[in-house]
Amino acid sequence: MTTSERTDLLIRAPLLKRLLGMRSFQPALMLISLAFFVLAILAGLFGTPVGNRNFGIIFVWVVWWALLIIILVPFFGRLWCAVCPLPAVGEWLQRGAIVSRAASRPRTLGLRWPRRLKNMWLQNFGFLGVAIFSAVILTRPQVSAWMLLGFVVLSVALSLLYEKRIFCRYVCPVGGFIGLYAMLAPIELRVRDAQVCASHRSKDCVTGNERGYGCPWLVYPGRLTRNIDCGLCTECLKTCPHDNIAINLRPLGSDLLVAGEHRLDEAYKGFIMLGSALVYSVVLLGPWGWLKSWANLESLLHWVLYALGFVAFTLIVLPVLFGLAAAVSGRLCSRAISLQRIFIDHAYTLTPLGLAAWIAFSLSFVLGNSSYVLTVLSDPFGWGWDIIGTANMPWAPPAPALIAFLQVGVLLGGLLFAAQAAYHIARQHTGDPRRARYAAAPIAAFLLIVTFGFLRLYLG
Repeated sequence: MTTSERTDLLIRAPLLKRLLGMRSFQPALMLISLAFFVLAILAGLFGTPVGNRNFGIIFVWVVWWALLIIILVPFFGRLWCAVCPLPAVGEWLQRGAIVSRAASRPRTLGLRWPRRLKNMWLQNFGFLGVAIFSAVILTRPQVSAWMLLGFVVLSVALSLLYEKRIFCRYVCPVGGFIGLYAMLAPIELRVRDAQVCASHRSKDCVTGNERGYGCPWLVYPGRLTRNIDCGLCTECLKTCPHDNIAINLRPLGSDLLVAGEHRLDEAYKGFIMLGSALVYSVVLLGPWGWLKSWANLESLLHWVLYALGFVAFTLIVLPVLFGLAAAVSGRLCSRAISLQRIFIDHAYTLTPLGLAAWIAFSLSFVLGNSSYVLTVLSDPFGWGWDIIGTANMPWAPPAPALIAFLQVGVLLGGLLFAAQAAYHIARQHTGDPRRARYAAAPIAAFLLIVTFGFLRLYLG
C-alpha cells in the first residue's frame, strides 16, 4: 500500500496528537480499566456463584468481550493493549512511576528473553489452554477470577525478571489474537519517513529520553510494517525528536500482504482462532447438551475426551485439510514455490474469516446475555443489593430475530474479504492475474466450506 492511500490522523486531528503526547493520558485510562478489573476479580471471588448474576462474568465475558471483538479489534486494532490493566501493575513497579518519566534504572533483573521463545507459540498454547476450559471459565465466577488474578501475577513476575513488556509481547493469550486480527484494522502506527529514522543515531524511540521510555514492546518503529507487534502505547510518539511518528487511517487488511513477514507461528494462530470459534459455536450454541456437559467438566473422563478432540481439531484436522487445499493451489502456480511457503502465506486468509466467525459467535452469545448487564450493575456481588433499581429486571435479549441476519452478513463479508486476500496472495506467488485466480480457487473452496459450516450451525 502506498502513502497516498493513508491519512495521518495526527496531522488531521491536532487534539488527538496533544492527548497522546500527554504522559497522564494512557495511565488514566489504564487506572479506569484496572478499577473495573479489580471489581470483576472481587465479585468472582466473593460474589454469587451464579454466573449471570455476577459482575465478574457479565462485565468480563459479555461487556468487555463485546467491546473487544466487535468494536475495538476490527476498527482500532491493538487499542485495547494501550489501556489493558493486566500489565499495568508490573510495568509501574518496573518503572517506579505511574505518570512521570522516572529517572532511575528499571527495577528488574534485566534478564534476556530466550531467543527461541521470541514468537507467538506461547500465546498460541496459552489461548488454546484457556479455550479448552472456556465453558468452565464462562460459567464459574471463582474460576474466572483466579485466572485473571493469575495473569496479573504472571505479568508482575515477568516485569521484575525481564525488560519491558515481555508478558504482552510473547505470553499474553489475549494479546496474541488481538495482534493477529489487528492486521485487518484500518488504524496503524508507522513512521512518516524511514530515512529520518535510519539517519538518526540515538534511536530515542528504542532507548528512551527525558520525555518517555523506549518502546515497551521491544519494537523499532523505523522498521515497523505490521500491527501485530505494536501495542499502540505511543511512547515513540513522545520520545521521537523529529516528530516522525504517524497514526494512519489505511485500507482494511493492509498487513496481510506484507511480503516476507509471514510465519508459521502466526499461521497456526489463525487455525487455533478459527477452530476455537467453531468449537465454541458447537458447544455453547448447538443443540448437543451432552457435549456442553463434557466441556463443563461434569465428568473428568468426558472432559479429557473433549479436550483431546478440541486440540486435535484445531492443531491437526484443520491444518491438514487446509494443507490439501494449499497443495492443490501450489500445483496450479507456475513458479516453483515450496508447499510450506504456500501453506503459511495462504493461512493468513483465515484471519478475516476467523474474525468474522468470532464476531458472529459473539453476536448471539453477547446479545443473548446483554440484559443481565443492568442487573449486575445494581447487584454486582449478587448479595441482594439494588443500587440503581435494576436488580430484578427480567431477562429480555434485544432483537433476537435480528441476530441471524447480522451473523449471515458478517460471515459472508469475512468470506469475501478472505477470498480476495487468497487471490492477492496467489498473485504474489504467480505474478499472473489469470493464473492467480486458478491458484486461489482451492483456498477459496476451503473458506467457503468453513463458512457454510458456521451458517449451518447458526441458521439450523
